[in-house]
Amino acid sequence: MTTFATAGIERRYSVVPLTWFAGPKSWRERNDLYLETATALFVEVARAALDDAGWRADQVDCVVGVSSTGVATPTLDARASSALGLRPDVRRVPLFGLGCAGGVTGLSVAQGLAAARPGSKVLLVVVETCSLSFRADRLQKADIIAAVLFGDGAAAACVSTIAPTDGLALVTLGEGIEHTWPDTLSIMGWDVDDAGLGVVFDRSIPDFTLRRFADAVDAALRASGDERAAIDRFVCHPGGLKVIEAIERALDLGPGRLDAERQVLRRFGNMSAPTALFVLETVLEQRTAGRMLLCALGPGFTASFVPLMVEAPIASPERAREPAVVDEPT
Repeated sequence: MTTFATAGIERRYSVVPLTWFAGPKSWRERNDLYLETATALFVEVARAALDDAGWRADQVDCVVGVSSTGVATPTLDARASSALGLRPDVRRVPLFGLGCAGGVTGLSVAQGLAAARPGSKVLLVVVETCSLSFRADRLQKADIIAAVLFGDGAAAACVSTIAPTDGLALVTLGEGIEHTWPDTLSIMGWDVDDAGLGVVFDRSIPDFTLRRFADAVDAALRASGDERAAIDRFVCHPGGLKVIEAIERALDLGPGRLDAERQVLRRFGNMSAPTALFVLETVLEQRTAGRMLLCALGPGFTASFVPLMVEAPIASPERAREPAVVDEPT
């Protein structure tokens, strides 16, 4: 199929085997699998982030959990709490409905919480199991495009006003900014019916990005006291090759400026919310430093931004790849 051949994706990951997709599935079956697999991913990436930051689970004061690909009440953070060893008094901030913007918005929320309580330790965990929403019973064009682009993934980060002392790459976060365009609810999201969640993914997204994204970026930069010329690296959620190309054209970026985005898309597909954090990790692994703007587009239709400053670590390359995140000093 031409759509698969031109998507720029070589590999994706799924929480279920290919055989699972062969027959019809009820909403309950899908959601039960979401609860099982998303909780397991939550625990896995949270442990990895805590290990990288040198934090114990019982030192975490707040958990921000981001996920939009299933319904969980109690939420994933509560389900993972015992396995992780979190304190009974840990603050829980679950975020739902943010879609592809969830990783950036979640980081923004984590930054705000850490800044509000200096010295506190905030754990951000982002999990999406997009494959469970595949619907063989409704193969509209949006469903086919989603089947081509989306995969499953998870990411986590530790956020605090306490700077790392272990030679980690220092990422200082500014205050997050969002821009929601009026009358754009139908561009992206979920369509809920008796069989579960069906994707809403309008074909106009690349063109909309080309025409409207730059103005939102400029407004976000003005709000943070910056301008485009001062940004060394735009770190963008790679919604798909056409979206990457639209961002490049909209921001007048030169060749190779979004190579990390293409690399993540090629290796993992679009994992929705975690994807922007995968791109940020890839940029950090390249030992890139300077002023950056983390960007993503999601349901609303909304652009989400987090300005950040990356200082190159003084450490061996194999240790320096792990990010530590602090909030913007006041």
